[in-house]
Amino acid sequence: MVGGDDTDIVNAAIAGSRDAFAELLQRHYDRIHGLAWQLTGSRADADDIAQDVCCILAERLGDFRGEAKFTTWLCSIVFNACRDFRRRRSAFTRFAGKLGVMAGLAKPPDGRDLYDAIWIKSAIARLKPELRDTAILVAGQQLTHGEAAHILGVAEKTVSWRMHEIRRLIGSGAGTEG
Repeated sequence: MVGGDDTDIVNAAIAGSRDAFAELLQRHYDRIHGLAWQLTGSRADADDIAQDVCCILAERLGDFRGEAKFTTWLCSIVFNACRDFRRRRSAFTRFAGKLGVMAGLAKPPDGRDLYDAIWIKSAIARLKPELRDTAILVAGQQLTHGEAAHILGVAEKTVSWRMHEIRRLIGSGAGTEG
């Protein structure tokens, strides 16, 4: 083991130390997997995403400039990997649905299907995605509002407003399906 703080280990890994890279993965794998699980709600999806993030980390570690804490930078990679995963899954689901309609295996969607899909999604998600993602980063990952803002690509004040809104909605029960 290389030992030391993240900065020393990251620098050693960037310099080519396999032991340092292995230690980074060992140190942060639970955070990677946990955040992916919180963002997707699925252990199986989190397993896949965590594996992808480990590969991404191997490719992109040299891009880390130390402008933020390593853990903040890593959370942004996990967040983006989850977002990409949802996009790919959504695109595949739409494609499969269209293919089913074209092959005569399924009926085209009507207004009720859309209503049912929205209702199911809101019942599962409980909060709007941007609020859910913000809460996961701030409350679940213990990031500062500034760190979460950097990952989400919004202003720090936006994160503060979202956290206020989350407390209001959860406290009053509004904005959630019961």
